[in-house]
Amino acid sequence: HFVRGRGRDVGSRWLTEANRVLERIEATQMDVMCRAAELCADAIAADGLVHLFGSGHSRIPVEEMFPRYGSFPGFHPIAELSMTLHTQVVGNNGQRQAMFIERVEGLAEQILANFQFGPSDVLMVFSASGLSSVPLEMAMGARRRSVAVIAVTSRDQSMAGRPTHASGTRLLDHADLVIDICTPAGDALVTLDGVDTPIGPGSTMAYAAVVNEIKVQTAALLADRGALPAVITSPAVVGEERSAVLFDAAYREHARRYARALAGASLGGAGVEA
Repeated sequence: HFVRGRGRDVGSRWLTEANRVLERIEATQMDVMCRAAELCADAIAADGLVHLFGSGHSRIPVEEMFPRYGSFPGFHPIAELSMTLHTQVVGNNGQRQAMFIERVEGLAEQILANFQFGPSDVLMVFSASGLSSVPLEMAMGARRRSVAVIAVTSRDQSMAGRPTHASGTRLLDHADLVIDICTPAGDALVTLDGVDTPIGPGSTMAYAAVVNEIKVQTAALLADRGALPAVITSPAVVGEERSAVLFDAAYREHARRYARALAGASLGGAGVEA
């Protein structure tokens, strides 16, 4: 089926461009994704966590990693609703507020203060532009804590924009590994005749490809070590009973790791003396 647009067929245009993005990722990013998977596997095998953060629509790959079918404990999604709730476009909790908040310097340190990081932990930060203050400072704060940082960003989009952070830097300046999602400046993939604004963003698709490649590679490395946690699996694949067992095992393991990551949890509820 084709959609007619200004005298020419435009059907499959986005899919064609999306395939080109995926081909660029495969051709140019496999080595760095393999290194990212090694960092993730090392963290999880050492009883640590791979922390995940993104603001705006860059929250989506955070949730893609865990929890969902075909995923496993060891990944810790950090989703700040004030910067990632998209159901309200205007009004209370609207996008104007969310976009303002993700640019506030100093907020990332308040987020990081909620957690204690282990010696093998990793932080994966998603930001297509790599310019917003909160994702950038999440990376900066993690590195001050000796946590390895994997930045997942668009180099073209990041370099096309002017740094707005007081440091004059971008997310990719504060990462041990940088994975390029290979989307263009502005994110949208398709330009139509007579329309000067491109349409159809590609970052979500690219993010999903990157994180699932890393997830699968990480699983393979952990399986080789006999250290792969329970994988959340659909009843359609393993049956109702085994699916429930795997689900409970994965959630228990996530809770165990997460409890240790919460700042102050090791105090056992001790209060502060007056």
